[in-house]
Amino acid sequence: MDSALASDRGAVYLPQTVRTAAKLLVVGHFAVGKTTFVGSLSEIRPLRTEETMTQAGALIDDLAGIEEKTTTTVAMDFGRLTLSDSLVLYLFGAPGQQRFTRMWKDMTNGALGALVLADTRRLEQSFPVMAVLEEQGLPYAVAVNHFEGAPRFAETEVREALDLLPETPLVTCDARDRISSTHALIALVQYLQARHTR
Repeated sequence: MDSALASDRGAVYLPQTVRTAAKLLVVGHFAVGKTTFVGSLSEIRPLRTEETMTQAGALIDDLAGIEEKTTTTVAMDFGRLTLSDSLVLYLFGAPGQQRFTRMWKDMTNGALGALVLADTRRLEQSFPVMAVLEEQGLPYAVAVNHFEGAPRFAETEVREALDLLPETPLVTCDARDRISSTHALIALVQYLQARHTR
């Protein structure tokens, strides 16, 4: 388990001027890139609870198309992003398997919203994740994480396939790339701000 206190990118401790913290979730189905996404944005070395997948998990977790996956998140990922001298953003990545649904619900407490990562090879697996968010009344945006070799579709096709409301943001990203991940996060934050000012 990787939970070091040292930082690879900057200060470990927050400046004393920080007065406001905001919590956002990064969610999505199994093996969609949540751990990678949180890691690409976090200014501190992210807390990761990845463990080696076992033979027992092979009976439950569908590895079709992702046979090279050898680890899985068993609790959560956690990262931090300081936005200004007074505001910090905490990113909580939820595990992707449906057996962790109760944990997803607990993680929604205090969250402002969620970014749902999706994979065009397995769009149907996004429905249970979005259902939990809707049940909890948590607003969300969707970011299609592009994997090498994954089919690409027009935004209207993806929006229709996921049955998204017209106001739900839909963007694309590469979870490995900090700038791309930042744009996806900005889409969510702008959506949350717009909802708040209505």
